[in-house]
Amino acid sequence: MKYARLLFIILLLPVNIYAQKIEILLIGVSHNYSTYPKQDFSGIYQKIKKFKPTAFFGEFLNKQDEQNLMDYWCKQDNIKRLEQLKKNRDIRPESISKTIDSLKKLALVHPKDYRIKTDLAHAYYLNQDVANAHYQFWQVFEALQKSPNAGLENYVNTLLSPSLDTTGRSMKRLKTSEYANIAFPMMQEMEIKELLPMDNQDYDLNWSASWAAFDKKFNLFRKEATVPVKNELRSGLNKINKGFEKYEEIEKTSEKVTEWLNTDEASMISASGDFYLPEMYQLDHFPKEEMLSKIHWWVMRNKAMCNNVVNGAGKAGAKKVVVIAGANHRKYMQDIFKTMPGVSVKNINELD
Repeated sequence: MKYARLLFIILLLPVNIYAQKIEILLIGVSHNYSTYPKQDFSGIYQKIKKFKPTAFFGEFLNKQDEQNLMDYWCKQDNIKRLEQLKKNRDIRPESISKTIDSLKKLALVHPKDYRIKTDLAHAYYLNQDVANAHYQFWQVFEALQKSPNAGLENYVNTLLSPSLDTTGRSMKRLKTSEYANIAFPMMQEMEIKELLPMDNQDYDLNWSASWAAFDKKFNLFRKEATVPVKNELRSGLNKINKGFEKYEEIEKTSEKVTEWLNTDEASMISASGDFYLPEMYQLDHFPKEEMLSKIHWWVMRNKAMCNNVVNGAGKAGAKKVVVIAGANHRKYMQDIFKTMPGVSVKNINELD
């Protein structure tokens, strides 16, 4: 059964009508490149430069959502970082915006002053704008890799405590992420000053609850299934496992993992990890309702992310944008973008 059938819910979801036309270059990525062979990003860089975007979107919440959401998968990690950075040096809430504006102006005048960038990263983190805090921290980290400086490194450690920020969307994770390898180098070269946020976590608790409900019923289904059903289930799971064996082999051997992640084959394998195979839903007593609930909340998140991109591009006046998203999002987002009036989208493999 084709991958598109897994996404039939998308066709039932309304989309807003946007007046502004927008071209999107969508790149499905890995969140961690550290375990792969040395990657060749040159082809991706050339395609991005040829596309000539004026904005980049990343998988981060905007600061209002980060401040207002009571809980989601890495909320406690972010709170822990926030508390530590306040201990290091606090800024009164009413002064943060002015501090950021002042530091941004100073950074323009002194682009190689990495203490200013460290200060700006700190202020962005306190303002819960993690996307741009990470962008500034990455620039400092890169500078230190190229030209070690004990004084600057001590200043960074004292103000940002990167060695303590190791979980969630952390400074540690950033160093081997899609942002360090793709987005930020290109943004810096193209002199794009800020990363725009497009993530949505409004449905994270629903997603987690639907996953738990499915697992509970699926475990019972496996235990009580008849022998013929167990045989069919085993066949489906073996097919999924073979897909992931190929996935893992490519991750171990390829110098261009990102290009492969943007293929439909990779998307089908990724989807099977969360949602199994659609033909398995027809097995007697398979918890189909709970599985469709999982798919629903996943699609709702991806739809919200697409809306955030288009709305954010409109506010920024950007007509050509790069969207960086985890590979598991790529196919869903691309299909949703295609339903949105005024939006044209290509993934990185489709760009000449």
